[in-house]
Amino acid sequence: MKRFFCSLSRSSAITVLLSLSCAVFADQSAVLSAVQMALPQYEVESAELHEGAGLYVVVLKNGPTLHVTQDGKYFVAGDLYRIDKNAIENETEKAKLAKIETLPESQMIVYKAKDEKAHITVFTDVDCGYCRMLHKEVPKLNEAGVTVRYLAYPRAGIGSEAYTKMVSIWCSADPKEWLTQAKLGAEIPENKCVNPVADQYKLGNEVGVRGTPSIVLGNGEFLPGYLPAAELVKHLGL
Repeated sequence: MKRFFCSLSRSSAITVLLSLSCAVFADQSAVLSAVQMALPQYEVESAELHEGAGLYVVVLKNGPTLHVTQDGKYFVAGDLYRIDKNAIENETEKAKLAKIETLPESQMIVYKAKDEKAHITVFTDVDCGYCRMLHKEVPKLNEAGVTVRYLAYPRAGIGSEAYTKMVSIWCSADPKEWLTQAKLGAEIPENKCVNPVADQYKLGNEVGVRGTPSIVLGNGEFLPGYLPAAELVKHLGL
């Protein structure tokens, strides 16, 4: 008899889990259908349930982030904020910045610290004065255990002179050397290849880059602007 009830209990638990799973997929289907009907000009990049808010976070390609009710009848466009005691956290921005940590370093130009204690990811422009100031301090950052990873952000946009320079650097035989040379004002030989520069520029716009350098810490914290190496190391707690 005991075995029977245990078996029944396990069976009931599995049934409940399956029902919940089906409900989630059903809700997601309703949300996707509603968004695609209301905003056919956009392509849905992702749609995930935010358990804390009980809303679906729908990311539109080259469009806003939506927060949609599970029945697909209501949505709000914009950022989702979480109230944490006396602090307010922008969860939408946090999720966008988390994308940076998923990028492979093979798509970046990386100046690795021998004894790495932390890393920063920098959206940079070769013609930016403050970017050049930061780049001169890369050796100091490396000595302090900070790896510097660069992403391209030509401020004038895709197709600009800065964009062409950065494509040439990313496509060169030695991107690290040519990035350093470019920041010293050297002429860059033109190179072409399949490259991530345009995608990195778009990602920068998506995460809120409005100028360079823009620094993203490993924990997702966003620092919009130049910081001297000593201050940056201190900010990292090293």
